[in-house]
Amino acid sequence: MTATERVTGTRDENFNLISVLYHTLQEVETLQQYIDDAKQAGDDDAAELFHKLQDDDQQCAGQVKKLLADRLRKAVS
Repeated sequence: MTATERVTGTRDENFNLISVLYHTLQEVETLQQYIDDAKQAGDDDAAELFHKLQDDDQQCAGQVKKLLADRLRKAVS
């Protein structure tokens, strides 16, 4: 049993997925602010880049959520 598992009661692999999901969604939110700032400044190139990064993060978050849900379903069964 690892230190994380002892403290949280959650296996490291699941804890890591939860952590990645949290931080990825935080970045999606932060990027929205950057998109808004760039649009307000009239910087379409930056807004487009931030939007692409946001889309990529949303796709990654979806993959992590799916894997985590599959693992949690198996753990409950």
